[in-house]
Amino acid sequence: MNKKFLNLFFALHLIFVALVLIGELPREFVLYETGLLILYFLFASTEDGLIFFVRSIPIFIAIPLTTNYDNLNQWRILAVILFFKWLLTRETWHYFSAWLILLLRKPWTVIKEHPWVVLFKILVILGLLSLWQAPDKIEGLKRIIYFINAGLVGVIIAYPPKNKTFINRLIKNITIPIIIVTLVGVVQVVITYFIDIYQFMRIWGEGIQMREFGTMWSYIAVNVGNTWLAYFGDQLSLRVFSLFPDSHSFPIFLLLGLPAFFAWTLTKPLGKAAKLRDMIFTPLEVAPPRSEGLAPLARARLLTGFTRGKVAVLWIPLIFLMMILSGTRGIWAGGITMIFWIILVLTYMNYIKINIERINIFKYLSCYLVIFFMLFAVAYPIFSSPQFLVSKGDSLLLQQRLKSLFDFGETSNSQRIEIWKKSLVSISNNPILGVGIGNFPVVLGQNIQLSKAGSSAHNIYLQVASEIGIPALLTFLFLIWLVLKQIYNKFIETHEPIYQAYFGGLLITFPWVLVYLMTDVAIFDERALLLCVITLAITAIPLNAHE
Repeated sequence: MNKKFLNLFFALHLIFVALVLIGELPREFVLYETGLLILYFLFASTEDGLIFFVRSIPIFIAIPLTTNYDNLNQWRILAVILFFKWLLTRETWHYFSAWLILLLRKPWTVIKEHPWVVLFKILVILGLLSLWQAPDKIEGLKRIIYFINAGLVGVIIAYPPKNKTFINRLIKNITIPIIIVTLVGVVQVVITYFIDIYQFMRIWGEGIQMREFGTMWSYIAVNVGNTWLAYFGDQLSLRVFSLFPDSHSFPIFLLLGLPAFFAWTLTKPLGKAAKLRDMIFTPLEVAPPRSEGLAPLARARLLTGFTRGKVAVLWIPLIFLMMILSGTRGIWAGGITMIFWIILVLTYMNYIKINIERINIFKYLSCYLVIFFMLFAVAYPIFSSPQFLVSKGDSLLLQQRLKSLFDFGETSNSQRIEIWKKSLVSISNNPILGVGIGNFPVVLGQNIQLSKAGSSAHNIYLQVASEIGIPALLTFLFLIWLVLKQIYNKFIETHEPIYQAYFGGLLITFPWVLVYLMTDVAIFDERALLLCVITLAITAIPLNAHE
């Protein structure tokens, strides 16, 4: 019954948000709907609340509290509600009481068992210390609160470690927000063939984005700048951004969610890991075994449950296509880099003589990267087609954008390089604590408020060093290393097909995101950040909780 109520309440939330975004319901209703969500989170189980939260990541919208403050997102309140509800449970108190006793008796043991927690705390402390020399301390403090707010959900998932049943459920439910944003992306592409650019900006910039993120962001997107279009002379092409504020955070979200689709749809082929060929050519069975003799309705239900995963695998190429149509060149370049990463990982696996089945599974999952590159042939006619009711005289638009990857004189590339140079100068001038967290625009001599308009180092590693200092960067890099190591170890050691698929996929997509972040900081967008936190929380849970 609880699951049915969860599904019903989520469906109502989805419909409500859709009606608000298209303008059929006034924004003022969002405040009342948020009140209902708070009640649901208070009375539902913590696990159901987490599942609802994960499903709703891309459809949590801004609450219009006042005329001048209408950008507080629903998730920020609901994450706090979930956290305090979790904090007040007996299980949580018992877990942390034992943890505290161990910390007092054997502090080094706790540090070795929970290195991520230590590193996250170090980053928070360094962020707070960086406020000492920040020009805008309030903006910096708001940024720290923002990160802690997002991190609350991860804490709830990881501590105390959740059992296998819930983690399986959580991973499968990650597919729901990915499906939502992918479908919206498809709709976004389709409507460009029926309206001009001015209508598009009115509908999406002044309408949907305003209702989703508030009037300040809508003004920035429409009047200051956005990443929604690819320009080549007077030719325009949509860069798909779906329900995201930009076309950079959208593909990051898709990449972080892709392993969940592997876990949902590819567990059957992984059972034939002794031979790579058997996995690749696993047939799609028409009916499940031993279904004869069942009543028609029971047979239909069994048939649906048995074949659904194989049909759902078709979402993977559609997700790849949306990533390409985002027009984000860093994502494209990251795909190329993953070829070398996969070769490196396979070489290491063979060198240390990992079980052949694990090697075959990783090879099998890596084969999906071929689909990503093949889909550029599908993206080509879309990029070249007459969008926004304007014909394109040059059909080589996609080729031009691909070529610009290596053109350092191209406007965005040259500007990015200039920003990197200024970032390095700032790091050399402020090596210990940076210019202050949330204060990066100072590096470029800009107004601090321009951080909301995307003023950044266009490189997350330079961003961290510029804002918080070199010690923070080293801590951040060590944390990344531990995460990659944990993902690899879980993939190698787990015996559950769902986790082999999930962590094997994550061993490809997470480094892909890390490579892309050498050219952007879009992971700081709230939607991408939340899914990243959830991914890290799943990864942090000890392996024995999965088995």
